[in-house]
Amino acid sequence: MRAANGSMNRMSVSLAGAARGDDRVVALADQCVQCGLCLPQCPTYRLERAEAESPRGRIALARALAEGNLAPTPTALAHLDHCLGCLSCQKVCPSQVQYEEILVRTRAALGATRSARDRWPGWLRDPHRLTALARIGAATRARHWLPWLARLLPRASRWRRLAATLPRVPVLPRFAAPVSATGGARIALFRGCVASVYDRDTLASARHLLEASGHRVIEVAGTQCCGALPRHGGDLERAATEATASRRALEETDADLVLSCASGCHGDLRDQVAAGSALRVLDIHAFLADDPGFAALRFRPLAKRAALHLPCTQANVVGATTPIRVLLGRVPQLDLLALPEQPRCCGAAGSYFIEQPGFADRLQSEKLDQVAALAPDLLLTTNVGCRIHLGNGLDARGDPLPVLHPLALLAQQLDNRAP
Repeated sequence: MRAANGSMNRMSVSLAGAARGDDRVVALADQCVQCGLCLPQCPTYRLERAEAESPRGRIALARALAEGNLAPTPTALAHLDHCLGCLSCQKVCPSQVQYEEILVRTRAALGATRSARDRWPGWLRDPHRLTALARIGAATRARHWLPWLARLLPRASRWRRLAATLPRVPVLPRFAAPVSATGGARIALFRGCVASVYDRDTLASARHLLEASGHRVIEVAGTQCCGALPRHGGDLERAATEATASRRALEETDADLVLSCASGCHGDLRDQVAAGSALRVLDIHAFLADDPGFAALRFRPLAKRAALHLPCTQANVVGATTPIRVLLGRVPQLDLLALPEQPRCCGAAGSYFIEQPGFADRLQSEKLDQVAALAPDLLLTTNVGCRIHLGNGLDARGDPLPVLHPLALLAQQLDNRAP
């Protein structure tokens, strides 16, 4: 499995040519032996028990479309669109089928066949517009305008759904003055697009922990996007543009390594943004868990129960889950509760929870029921999309359970007093 996962993590879809030529999709689809081991791992198959909503069913659809044996009907496109791209199927595949590449290439090739109405999610995959929308939504929600405006929209309106998913912006934590770096690494902390607004407390916490560990955190100029949102939707040109811009901005920092707090950004940072460059992209949790400077830090006790949600991207793409538990184990008296490994997906999946509310809300409810069964004092997750989606669900239930990134909890409990 280690070899299979390593191959999956190194797989890089050709952003320039994936939409051309269908032979590659057919060849990739031929690797699938239809064994069915992916079925219990697939979120949509579990919900629907329909072959077309399974990985092997979608592979068959992609092959038929590539060979020209199936017209791109709304029904066929819908089954492909229902896929969250969680890659739980790819992780367990004994034939090492590159499902992500099949999905991305097929979505790219079918982009031109969609109606204008069905192409509206592309607007959500523009990081500059999305970041601006997040900031506007944050301001209007803070002034209580957004909920009022949302109620004026038709109940089935996609814009009402979008307005309803914009969360409150987290309050920036206040930390002691940063310490001077002493021989540590020069680190570029990747902010991301939506994460720069809705995970700003996490980013501040990560900076605080890194600086307390003796490292220098370097600011990266401009709006940053790893390209994951447009790439997963099949907009490969936009994804390549964003990856190139981020690569140049990161190279200009002359940093020793690049770290990101959002597991949803990590794969594209590693496989697309850093491709063909000298950039080193590491998982921030694995880096801190192995860092001597961090090992010297002390943390105040916290006698609370924390449920840990491991996003699909953390488990299936980043692959580093043990370091998160190691880091949280540094907090005395913290009772870390593990959510069931399956079903793992909460339904966020980038912009999926806006585009496919039917599936997303069912998966969200399932995950929140698992959380409620543990009766925690707080919920931890390593991806900003999961944090938003689960937080929205808790708000809808009237549950005040805080949703934090593990790094935010660690920074909150950091003991800066001299030994």
